[in-house]
Amino acid sequence: MRLFAAIATGIVLLGAAPAPPTPAPPAPPAPSAVTWGVAPSSAKGPNGRPAFTYKLDPGATLADYVAVTNHSARPLTLNLYASDAFTTAQGGFDLLASGQKPTDVGAWVRFTGGTVTIPSTSRLNIPFTLTVPGNATPGDHAGGIVASLAATAADAQGNQVAVDHRVGARIYLRVSGELQPALTVENLRVRHTGSLNPLAGGTLTATFTVRNTGNVRLTGQPTLAASGPFGLGRRSVDAAALPEILPGGELTTTVRMTGVPPLFRLTVSAAVTPAAVGDQVLDPQPQSRTARVTVWAVPWPQMVLLVLLALGGWALIAARRRRARQLARAVAAARAEGRSEASRETERTSDGREAAVPAVVGTSPQPRGDTVSPDRPVPDADRRGPGHNNRQLNIDGTAQDGR
Repeated sequence: MRLFAAIATGIVLLGAAPAPPTPAPPAPPAPSAVTWGVAPSSAKGPNGRPAFTYKLDPGATLADYVAVTNHSARPLTLNLYASDAFTTAQGGFDLLASGQKPTDVGAWVRFTGGTVTIPSTSRLNIPFTLTVPGNATPGDHAGGIVASLAATAADAQGNQVAVDHRVGARIYLRVSGELQPALTVENLRVRHTGSLNPLAGGTLTATFTVRNTGNVRLTGQPTLAASGPFGLGRRSVDAAALPEILPGGELTTTVRMTGVPPLFRLTVSAAVTPAAVGDQVLDPQPQSRTARVTVWAVPWPQMVLLVLLALGGWALIAARRRRARQLARAVAAARAEGRSEASRETERTSDGREAAVPAVVGTSPQPRGDTVSPDRPVPDADRRGPGHNNRQLNIDGTAQDGR
């Protein structure tokens, strides 16, 4: 009995022992990359057209083909539809999202079905029709034919999001009628950035929006000009040509100009000269449009330089005046010393002369020889009178008779 119990316990323990781990099933292979292409075509295949380009009258209808090629090693089921195009803010060509309903040329295209399945490494030439409404506006209408593949993917937070992978070909339709090409410049914003080098100008940065207000797709040549008061220091620069802008579309561009002198108040103008896209001919030729603003450009480095130059000039003048005053004081001191020396010399000379004067004042030495005494009468030899000889001696030494 005890033996039977031991055997039973052993069977229970063996049954409770963990079984060896079974290998995990192999992960399914990752789906191979899928690629496909869309191009204008004929009933026999792509015919080399870069886009679907048409010129039709209002109310006209045409039939055409689009080639959808599956370059993958497995079949693809794609959504096939047409949509309207628009110009992005950066100047790109894009189509409305798949959830947005087209109202222009995208709504004028019809397919026999909304989806198409293409075998691996195969191509299908799919027909469609384009019907222009009778009330279609003249000018250019842009859109595209799209083959899209819907899929899901994880975002940065790990959430599953729907992703629409789209490949398409452009449609350019011109409806006959009067053409009105026109571009306008809007929302001009200008900023002047000064340079730390006072001998160099600053940088002018202008950002503006170019809008196609006409009915023809256009490109354009932007030009930026700036000048100070009374037109001083006028400068201009041509920017790179703009990409095509569809009718009703707009894009934002930025133009920079260097070496602009800071003349306190600058008048800045931005202009765009419209131009045709490709081999189009514009008749009439559109006129350029201009927008103007004013911006402050205070020459702080130049003002600091002028202040430093003024301080340097003032210091130089002050130093020269100080040296002049020192020189004048030195000259005055030298003159005073000279006058003092001359005064002392005069005093010494006066003292010597006073020592040579006789002690008895008012007596003078009597001359020697025939000296006439003051008490002795002086003979009146020249007095005329009777009995006297009045002959006088002439200056030439001859005697003359006074008679």
